[in-house]
Amino acid sequence: MVQIGKKCTLDVVKQVDFGVYLNAHDLGQVLLPNKVVPNGCQVGDKVDVFLYLDSEDMVIATTKMPQAQVGEFAYLKAVATGPYGAFLDWGLEKDLLLPFSEQLREVEVGRSYLVHIYRNSADERIVASTKLDKFLDLTPPPYKNGQEVSLIIGGRTDLGYKAIIDHSHWGVIYNNEVFRTLKFGQRLKGFIKRVRTDDKIDLILQRGVKQELDKHATSIIFKLKQAGGFLPLNDKTDADIIYAQLGMSKKAFKKSIGGLYKGKQISIDVDGIRLLD
Repeated sequence: MVQIGKKCTLDVVKQVDFGVYLNAHDLGQVLLPNKVVPNGCQVGDKVDVFLYLDSEDMVIATTKMPQAQVGEFAYLKAVATGPYGAFLDWGLEKDLLLPFSEQLREVEVGRSYLVHIYRNSADERIVASTKLDKFLDLTPPPYKNGQEVSLIIGGRTDLGYKAIIDHSHWGVIYNNEVFRTLKFGQRLKGFIKRVRTDDKIDLILQRGVKQELDKHATSIIFKLKQAGGFLPLNDKTDADIIYAQLGMSKKAFKKSIGGLYKGKQISIDVDGIRLLD
């Protein structure tokens, strides 16, 4: 179904001096202006386009693709303000309106904001909102454990990072399972760790990593208990010594003690690691 605010593939049905017309089905024939018409485009060709409303609220097509389409989330920079709200750069000539009524707090030009893009039912205009919660978790989570998903980092909590899953649901990546820097608005791949009975979703960034880390962490705790709660090993220790004593790589050791430290199971000191009560 062809919709305003969505990407689609349409047939060229007519050529004119100022562009070509595309068959947009229920929306009628839609103009694709000359400046974005592909070279050699002819009647009968299929063209990948994005449909939106121009400054006169007429449906128009472009071969330029925005950073996100209707129904999706994106991290966009505010480039101007006006009497109706702020305007965001989303990759098209016409900036995206973020109405005052859809702003959680006053928007500053030059700063970027995580927004949901939707079509206003009153006038069909494409607009943005920073009130993310009203667009998320509206349906039961359809995910399976281990399923690969797309993520957008949406904030920090005491537990870890909130992330938007496939533009549909909130999930959490826990602090003890994060081993790289994550930034607000960052897009990345992740995996469903589990969907809980309350429909909350736990995430991991690499499939199988938690199981491997659990194995190494368990081994480190066992060795610590055997040694009376202290091992003269830390991230400065030579990799060969770590392997000889623990049977794991230095990289795996560093990740595991990082997780144990965040979980308040060990302390990391200059002379080694210690088991905490």
